[in-house]
Amino acid sequence: MDDELVRTLLKEQHPDLADLELKEVVGGWGNQMWRLGEDRAVRMPRDHGSPEQLRKEHRWMPDLATRLPLSVPTPVRLCEPSDRFPNPWLITTWVHGVPAEHAPITDPAAADVLADFLLALHTEAPADAPVSDRSDVPLGLGFPDIHEYVARLDELRALHEDAVAAPAWDGPPVWMHGDLHPANVVVADGTLAGVVDFEEIGSGDPASDLAAAWILLPDGAADRFFERYGADEATVRRARGWAVTRALFLIAMGISGERGLPGGKAHWGPAGHAALERLL
Repeated sequence: MDDELVRTLLKEQHPDLADLELKEVVGGWGNQMWRLGEDRAVRMPRDHGSPEQLRKEHRWMPDLATRLPLSVPTPVRLCEPSDRFPNPWLITTWVHGVPAEHAPITDPAAADVLADFLLALHTEAPADAPVSDRSDVPLGLGFPDIHEYVARLDELRALHEDAVAAPAWDGPPVWMHGDLHPANVVVADGTLAGVVDFEEIGSGDPASDLAAAWILLPDGAADRFFERYGADEATVRRARGWAVTRALFLIAMGISGERGLPGGKAHWGPAGHAALERLL
């Protein structure tokens, strides 16, 4: 996938957009992305696991976006497979700002911004909504090769075990993002300005999203976040478990990046360690 392919596909399927400036965006996991003009983006799946997720976004995000208080990538065109490219691809709105992986949130008031965003998102999902696979706290901490890099592992394991033992979510399944980490939110002037990458959008237990209080917010902001959001004690316990696993994932990605392994991101490691310190 390169600029020439994207330009050709635009000319074939959306000629009214084909002359806009096209600039590849470095990063992404399941999709490769280009900025299209000032206010749009092109997302193309790198493998065959992502196409249906793009269709899911196109189905549900336009309505959800109207209810959310932050900028999100709203699908505007669903592009069909062709001889040139075998998967569906998506044109969305562009979310202005800098990814938090490059410009962390520094404003404590972002706790209120994040809480208000999640309160608006975490509404009861309809019966035909996709079910999220991020509802149950993962049973194991995983990533055994990184344990030597993590201080106070016994304390983290205790937090995780407490999360697994916490009462399950007994409310209705709510809409949830499912993958809130520093690469999936954008920052402007030190605060949260937008949320991106809704591939994991689905219904379930909101605790997975609430882990962002420790993963994304600056030191000391988690209490303010939970006071604003109003989560019950069991949900906060489950959220801590999700936060432990997410922080360890960031550290694992950082180690992979330092070793030069494909997909590794060396700059994610410090964010993971900082999140663990906040949890403890």
